[in-house]
Amino acid sequence: MNRAVREILYSEEYKSYYDGLDSRIQTKYDYVEQIIRTQYVVNEKFVKHLGDTDFYEARVSVGTNEYRTILFAIETRSFMESKRVLFLNSLFAKNSAVNAPNEVPINICKSSSLL
Repeated sequence: MNRAVREILYSEEYKSYYDGLDSRIQTKYDYVEQIIRTQYVVNEKFVKHLGDTDFYEARVSVGTNEYRTILFAIETRSFMESKRVLFLNSLFAKNSAVNAPNEVPINICKSSSLL
């Protein structure tokens, strides 16, 4: 198994979302999380910066369906330099019709213990 280069923390909203997913979709999420956790450089296919924000999106594809999870690097502005990332909220976008980043509701968790 590859050595971890990043720790992933999860908001309560993300945990609830993940727990409600079908096991096939959870397996895909687990795969993307493993890449985030073990690869210094992560392909934009899996993590993409959201424009002029501090946020990124983890990208999961299952068939023609697209799933997105908003995340951010905790101790640095750059995802690639970060040792810890926080998964916030998720959304489902059928057939790649993802909302523009400024249309996605982001509920930043209030628990400072995650940060």
